[in-house]
Amino acid sequence: MNKKIAILAGLMGSLVATAAHAFPDRPIQIVVPYAAGGSTDLSMRLLAESLQRHIPDSTVIIRNQPGGGGAIGTSAVVHARPDGYTLGSGAQGPLALLPHLGSTDYTLDQVDFIGLVSRSLQVMVACKDAPFTDFDSFMAYAKTKAPQIGNSGAGGANHISTEAFAKAAGIKVESVPFGGASEAVAACAGGHIDAMVVSPAEALPQVQAGAVRPIFVEEDKRIDLFPDTPTAKEKGVDFTWSSWKGLFAPKGIPAADLKVLRDGIKAAYDDAEFQKKMTDMGEFLQFEDADAFAKRAEKDSVTAEAVIKDLGMYQMNKK
Repeated sequence: MNKKIAILAGLMGSLVATAAHAFPDRPIQIVVPYAAGGSTDLSMRLLAESLQRHIPDSTVIIRNQPGGGGAIGTSAVVHARPDGYTLGSGAQGPLALLPHLGSTDYTLDQVDFIGLVSRSLQVMVACKDAPFTDFDSFMAYAKTKAPQIGNSGAGGANHISTEAFAKAAGIKVESVPFGGASEAVAACAGGHIDAMVVSPAEALPQVQAGAVRPIFVEEDKRIDLFPDTPTAKEKGVDFTWSSWKGLFAPKGIPAADLKVLRDGIKAAYDDAEFQKKMTDMGEFLQFEDADAFAKRAEKDSVTAEAVIKDLGMYQMNKK
């Protein structure tokens, strides 16, 4: 009899423990390290909606925590309790670039990746009245004189990517920082700089208006929006770059709960409604699981570190 009671008690205890650790049993929050209304914020809101449909009994909310170029909100996630209820919007700048500038209290190896859902592609455009009109004439010009290439801010993603491309191509460039992408685009369309890197969506209206000309894309393959524009790789420069959007978490989440999140983001990505809304918003959809996402982030981090050191900016903001 005692043996039966002991077995029963063990089974009951196991059931209670399982129920007590059901995940999720309260709202999951995704911290977006930028202000509401931007492309990252809008993408994460669509992802949160889809996650709710595909993680049983879940509520997923967005918390905007801007500041420090994304470092403040990202830090909040890295140092959060690793219980699966605080996730971060995995953006390239805060995770792969800012730690090398000394702008963060965390490093890339302090996070676990959940999955990537989209990327923001990059295209180099020749500005109005530029002394080149395509890749070949751009490279010929850059062999004799450093072209002035605009970016949305010193140390930002398109500043680093431009310098990284120049390093890969064996040329020199003169980077010209502006106070945001819109200022840089206006300067380019006005002929005040020679070139700049922008997203295809940002470039399209200016290309259609004849103000700028796409000269190469920073992808493995040509893109549908500019099918006649070559990639740097097909022109002999082994270089690709894009910013990205996905989810990450602080290290230490229980394996079973981490699996729920990783399975959930794959199901959320595959959701037809999510994909339509993201595509309508101009996002380039691409899923990568945790391992592939981690490798992408680590590769970008290594590239950024080398460029930031070359620029003499390594750990420049460290207190």
